[in-house]
Amino acid sequence: MTYKFQFAGKSALIFALLFGLAAGFGGFSFSSQAAGSPERVIVTFEGPVNDSARAALENFGGKVLKELPLVNGLVVLLPDKTMVSSVGALSGVKKVEPDAMVFAMGRPAPAPQPTENLEWGVDRVDADLAWAVSKGNGVKVAIIDTGIDKDHPDLVANLKGGVNFTSRFSTRWNDDNGHGTHVAGIVAAVDNTIGVIGVAPEAHLYAVKVLDRNGSGYVSTVIKGIEWAKNNGMQVVNMSLGTASDVQALHDAVDAAYAAGLVLVAAAGNSGDGNGSTNEVIYPAKYSSVIAVAATASDDSKPTWSSEGAEVELAAPGLNIRSTWNDGQYKTISGTSMATPHVAGTVALVLGKGGIISPAEVRALLQVTADDLGPLGRDNFYGYGLVDAEESVTGTQTNP
Repeated sequence: MTYKFQFAGKSALIFALLFGLAAGFGGFSFSSQAAGSPERVIVTFEGPVNDSARAALENFGGKVLKELPLVNGLVVLLPDKTMVSSVGALSGVKKVEPDAMVFAMGRPAPAPQPTENLEWGVDRVDADLAWAVSKGNGVKVAIIDTGIDKDHPDLVANLKGGVNFTSRFSTRWNDDNGHGTHVAGIVAAVDNTIGVIGVAPEAHLYAVKVLDRNGSGYVSTVIKGIEWAKNNGMQVVNMSLGTASDVQALHDAVDAAYAAGLVLVAAAGNSGDGNGSTNEVIYPAKYSSVIAVAATASDDSKPTWSSEGAEVELAAPGLNIRSTWNDGQYKTISGTSMATPHVAGTVALVLGKGGIISPAEVRALLQVTADDLGPLGRDNFYGYGLVDAEESVTGTQTNP
C-alpha cells in the first residue's frame, strides 16, 4: 500500500506541473483554470475580424485557435464557460456559440469477408461436378488433428462436436494451432458465399484433438482418437499426421476401426526424395487398412517432398492449398496433410450418395476411377492416380 500511495502522489504532482505549463502558454491563470471549466466556442462578428477584436478576446483570457473568414468568426477557447455572456456583450460581436462536436452519420459496415472461391484442389478432383448427385450430406468425418476452430464462419454449420485427448484437465477441442482447421476446410467448408468451399460441403465434421498447439502428440493419443471415432459412429477418419515408428498398438487400432466399417485416410508423409525405388511412407498411412495419400501440384506433377513407396494408394492436390485457418482466417500451405482431406472428402461424397458400401468397396471404387498419372498403371509416386470425385460418385469421367 505504501508504494501505491507514493506513486499516486507523484502522479498528481506531475499532472499539476503539466497543467500549469499549459495554462501559462494559453494565457490562462492557474486560478482561472481551477475555478471553472474551459469552453470552446465560435465567436462571430458583424464585420471582418480585426486586431482590436482579437485583443478584446485575449483580455478575457481567451485563446484564439483558428480563424473562420467565411463567417467573420474565430474559434476561441475560453477559460470558463461562465464568460460566454461577457464575450457576447463585447462591441461588434454578433454571436457566441458552442463549437459543437460533429459525427459521421454512416453506420459501420460488417467486417469484409473474402468472396467464396472454388480452390484449385477441389476443382482439380472434380468435386464440384459430383455435387449434383452428392454433397456428402450428413456423413460423419472425424478430423484427428489439432482440433478445429469452433467459430469459423466457413465451418460452423458443419461442425457437430469434438473431443480433446491432449490434456487430462481440459475438454476444449478448439484448434490452438491451425492445422486441423485447414484440413477440416478442405473436407467440408460450407457453400455459403464466403471464403472457400470443401470437397464435401454438407458432410459433418468432428474435431478429435490429439495434437497440441505445436502440432505434436503421442501415438497413444492418436489411438484414443481412433477409438473415439469407432465408438461414436464416425464413417470417415482423416489423419493428416504420422510417425516414422511402426507401433503395433497403432497398427491394431487402425485395423480394428477398419474392420468396424470406418474408412481411414492418412498422409503418406513429406520426406520424399524423388526416387521411386525408396520408401518414405510413414505410419499409420503405411498400414494396409489405411489409404495412403501422396501430394500433387496444380500441373499434376509430384512435389519432390511427397513421400514415395509401395503403400501409396492415391494422390491428391497438396501444393499451395488455401483453406480455413484459426480465428476465422484463411491460409495457403502445402503438404500431404492437405492432399489427404481431398481424398477423405471424396469418400464422404461416395458415402453420401446412399446405399451400404464397405470400406473395401470404397477403396476399390476410388482406385478404379482415379486418373492415372506418371508411369502407366499403379506406381510408387501416385499410387493408382489422382482421386476423381466426379467419376467416383457419378460413374462419368470428363477429364483424363
